[in-house]
Amino acid sequence: MEGLQTVIKSFGLALVGSMHPRMMWLSFRPFLIVSVLWGCLIWLTWTPALEILSIFLTTSMFTSWIQDGLIWAGFENARAWIAPLFFVMLLIPLICISLLVLIAFTTVPAIVNSVARQSAYKDLECRRGGGLFGSIVHTLWSALICLALVMLTLPVWWLPPLVAVLPPLLWGWLTMRLMSYDVLAKHASVEERDLLLEKYRWSLFSMGITAGLLGAVPTFFWATSALALVLFPIVSFVALWVYSLIFVFAALWFTHFLLAALKDLRGEQLEKLLTVQTRVIESELPYHG
Repeated sequence: MEGLQTVIKSFGLALVGSMHPRMMWLSFRPFLIVSVLWGCLIWLTWTPALEILSIFLTTSMFTSWIQDGLIWAGFENARAWIAPLFFVMLLIPLICISLLVLIAFTTVPAIVNSVARQSAYKDLECRRGGGLFGSIVHTLWSALICLALVMLTLPVWWLPPLVAVLPPLLWGWLTMRLMSYDVLAKHASVEERDLLLEKYRWSLFSMGITAGLLGAVPTFFWATSALALVLFPIVSFVALWVYSLIFVFAALWFTHFLLAALKDLRGEQLEKLLTVQTRVIESELPYHG
C-alpha cells in the first residue's frame, strides 16, 4: 500500500513537473536531434529501401502470403502500400528505441539533478553506485535485448489485439530498465540500487507499462493509419514529439518515485542502526536491580 501511495504521489509530481518550461525544452532537444538524424536517413534510403522490401515481400516464402492474403481479402491495391507500411513498421521501433536511449543518456541526468535540488531530496547523499561507463553498457545491452524482442514479435504486430499489447510491454520493460538505473546512478550505492529494484520490482514495471500504454497511442496511429503513410514526415514529427514528452514524463515519474524510495530506505536503515546501538548500550549498562 505504501508503494502504491508513492507511485500515485510521484505520478502527480511528474505530471506537474512535465509542464515546466525547462522540461519542455528537455523533451524538445532529443526530439530535434532524432528527427534530424532519422529524417536525413529516411530521405536517403526511402526509395531503395522500398524497392528491396517490395522484392522481398513478393518473392520470400515467409512474407508473400501476407500480400496474397490481403489481395484475397479484397485489398487489390495491396501491392502499392504493403511495402511502405512494412517499412514504416520497421522504422517505428528503431526510432523509438533510439529516442529513449538518447533521452536516457542526455536528459535523465539533467532531470535527476533538477528534482534532487527540491527540498524533499536535497539532503540525499550521493553515493555514486553507477557511472558513465556502466550507464552506457546497461543502456546499450537493454536496447539490444529490446530490439531483438521487437524483431522477433514484429510479424504478429499485424494482429489487432497484439498491436495494442506488445508495444506497451516492450516500451514498458525498456523504460523501467533504463530509468531505474540512470535515476539511481548518482545517489544510490550498488547495494541500495539492488535492494530498491528488488523491493519495488512490480511497482516499477507497472510504471513502465503505464508509460508504454501512453506511448502506444501514437504507435497505434503511426502503424495502422493510412494517413500516416500519406503524410509520413508530418505524422512522424508529431509522433516523435509525443514520444519525447512521454519519455520525459516517465523520467520525472521514476525520479520522484526512486528518490523518495531511496530516502525511505536510508531512514529505515538508520532507524535499525540506532535501535541496535541502543540495545548494545543498554546491555552494557550495569544492572542495579
